[in-house]
Amino acid sequence: MIWYEDEVKRVEQEKSKLAYEPKTIFYGSSSIRLWNDLYEDFKDFYPINLGFGGSTLAACVWFFERILTGYQPERIVFYAGDNDLGDGRNPEEIFIFFQQLAVQVNNRFPTTSFYFISVKPSPARWHMIDKIRYTNALVKGVIDKQGAPFHYVSIVEGMLGKAGLPVKDLFLEDGLHLSDKGYVVWKELLLEYLAQNP
Repeated sequence: MIWYEDEVKRVEQEKSKLAYEPKTIFYGSSSIRLWNDLYEDFKDFYPINLGFGGSTLAACVWFFERILTGYQPERIVFYAGDNDLGDGRNPEEIFIFFQQLAVQVNNRFPTTSFYFISVKPSPARWHMIDKIRYTNALVKGVIDKQGAPFHYVSIVEGMLGKAGLPVKDLFLEDGLHLSDKGYVVWKELLLEYLAQNP
């Protein structure tokens, strides 16, 4: 995990830039890290962006205590799993990482609402859409069974067009990272879900 060190050190300085005590932690991979308008999009939720580029769900588990210690959030919004699949891990492995993360959340933040954003369907990884759907189904199954304060937020349907394929405008040219339009979709879906499931 040494290759994440510079990014983790950057994330550790993020709190010092804020004029308020964060109430909503956004944690996860580059889909969180690169959300340029996140502070404006969720200003009413007093957010902090603790995403670090290239991270896997496994890395988020590894750095959880180091990055999140010292916070007392009302909610955590989380996205990862994408890069684990890209690295060749199978859905069952990612599910195990999620279970480890859930234990950490329960131990450190037992009353904090936790929102898991489903793994996105990107053009660059469309060849593994079956694995993406299976990963999402495994995580959703355990969250549905456990219930609050854990929540599953599906962004898959909102990113597919009429033909059932990813809408290319929602992604950058690499077909993997979100475009500004992609983040608008995520923002609207998340705000709607947060309003209905505080």
